[in-house]
Amino acid sequence: MADDLNKGLEGVLVAESALSSIDGDAGRLIYRGYSIEDLAEGASYEEVVYLLWHGRLPTADELEEFTAAINEEREVSEDVLATMERLAAADEEPMAALRTAVSMFSASEPETDADPEDLEAALRKGRRITAKIPTALAAYERYRLDEDPVDPHPDLGLAANFLYMLSGEEPDDVAAETFDQALILHADHGLNASTFTSMVIGSTMADIYGAVTGGVAALSGPLHGGANQDVMEVLFEIDESGKDPLEWVEQATDEGRRIPGFGHRVYNVKDPRAKILQARSEELAETGDDKWYDITTTIEAYLTEEKGLVEKGIAPNVDFYSGSVYYQLGIPIDMYTPIFAMSRVGGWVGHVLEYQEDNRLIRPRARYTGSDDEELVPIDER
Repeated sequence: MADDLNKGLEGVLVAESALSSIDGDAGRLIYRGYSIEDLAEGASYEEVVYLLWHGRLPTADELEEFTAAINEEREVSEDVLATMERLAAADEEPMAALRTAVSMFSASEPETDADPEDLEAALRKGRRITAKIPTALAAYERYRLDEDPVDPHPDLGLAANFLYMLSGEEPDDVAAETFDQALILHADHGLNASTFTSMVIGSTMADIYGAVTGGVAALSGPLHGGANQDVMEVLFEIDESGKDPLEWVEQATDEGRRIPGFGHRVYNVKDPRAKILQARSEELAETGDDKWYDITTTIEAYLTEEKGLVEKGIAPNVDFYSGSVYYQLGIPIDMYTPIFAMSRVGGWVGHVLEYQEDNRLIRPRARYTGSDDEELVPIDER
């Protein structure tokens, strides 16, 4: 067995997957053979989840049946709602509230006695989790505002329904399409930290609720999720400074500040998802406040053209534009990472079930660096 040490498992192959592929040099992302650009333009989030879970795009009848099944499972229990209310009153972090909610979903699971190796049952459970996360998140936000939760809308898709439950008003077509597209862009991205965490848990044949709860916990860490919130906070800082955005970014970089939303562990060029969201941000700016779009494009132009970061392999990632897009949709900034989870659950479930089809317990080694000749001293002599 090789004794090479690869911190962070960087460059280590641990599994095979047909779900998604990333070409970091070409800036290309595909889900099961389809380019992210084509899926974002021509599919819905529900279609993409079906693709990730079933290996192909659905027919019209299959999509109707799949969407209906999700819609029927959106409601969460009174216990979950009560817990979201208590956590909102306690000013709990949204990701921690979501982690608790996902774990609680299993209490109302109708197939609790299913065999752990019954992957079809696990898929149905994953569908229930996917359906309920938006409802729990929206309820949590409503409670924070001292308002009653809004019941799911029976005629809206997952993306539009979340915006509806958040505000109590049906979103317009541009907002609904933009948010649906954002969910598609975040649905899967190879073996990132949260997906790998879910797979490790799934490899023990723990249930899908445990695997998704673990994924949420991993995503809550600032080195994985949260960069889009950081981007928005920087945009606020620029706006409140009263400075010209170009002047601000010049001064910030001269002072050695790192601008969030730039650089990626895999991409060496501009993230293809950032290109798509930039276009949506521009579209939203045309009918609303164009300030945020102007600031982000100014920053990108300076860092890429003046500082030449792209030549150094540092380019805008998906978070650089998703933050301002979400803000333009009226979403609170500390809900950005929970929304990431709401989307990525499609990938988490897909990877867990794919791995379990030919399961092997994930059990890496650590190189021991401690002593091996310590003498045990009785406790009364220490």
